[in-house]
Amino acid sequence: MQRETVKEFRNKRHEALSYIQEQTDHRPDYLIILGTGLGHLADKIEVKDAISYADIPHFPVSTVESHAGQLLFGKLSGKNVVAMQGRFHYYEGYSMQQIAFPVRVIKALSAEMLIVSNACGGMNTNYQRGDIMLIKDHINMLGDNPLIGPNDEELGPRFPDMSEPYTESLQNLAEEVALKNEIKMHKGVYLALSGPTMETKAEYRFLRMIGADVVGMSTVPEVISAVHMGMDVLGISVITDECFPDALEPIDIEKVLKAAGMAEPKMSKVIMGVLEQL
Repeated sequence: MQRETVKEFRNKRHEALSYIQEQTDHRPDYLIILGTGLGHLADKIEVKDAISYADIPHFPVSTVESHAGQLLFGKLSGKNVVAMQGRFHYYEGYSMQQIAFPVRVIKALSAEMLIVSNACGGMNTNYQRGDIMLIKDHINMLGDNPLIGPNDEELGPRFPDMSEPYTESLQNLAEEVALKNEIKMHKGVYLALSGPTMETKAEYRFLRMIGADVVGMSTVPEVISAVHMGMDVLGISVITDECFPDALEPIDIEKVLKAAGMAEPKMSKVIMGVLEQL
């Protein structure tokens, strides 16, 4: 597959950015990505402007149920934010560069920090459906990387450091907020696979063995791109199903969405509490 040139990418980013600037004068400091079943945090935002992905030049369009597919500009906890109500996945057929494109555009607009959420399967036996987990690190097993191809030095270095992809000071702040609000929040490692199939029992055993606490199909491309551009990152996972090989049950999407709904208020309270403190 032929990779686009730096010039082609810059032109696409400029066209998308120009369109957004024409639609809103809101300049967010924080970008929030809402994962599967986690769009209700958007209800807490004092929305000033909403822009459909379909209207933004070169933006991907969400194809997954429960992903509304719009940018919401406004205030949350008194801070200027933009929320992606719906994200993109590798299994939908998008390239890594397309998945990362919105983060690139919003950073160019004004945002300096990424708050990312996702729904995932819990492999750590201490985790239960409906729990939340603070992401302290990740393992990329997507088989691809959004930085493959020509590097745009305006965005970041050819070989970005990934020793601290999730900002430690933000993790500490999130833990303080959770403790203050008596919210049980685990802290662990997120592993990303391409999907859309769920894993086999043998695969779950392998993934747990190599150090992953939860497994999902998103987040890592956006985080890599954010780190490449020097953004601070906070990540929270919602455990929507229990992936224990010896007690594995067939996936039930209705149960997944229900579990996300149970955990979403806890996640929202942590994110809003962090924003209040920043």
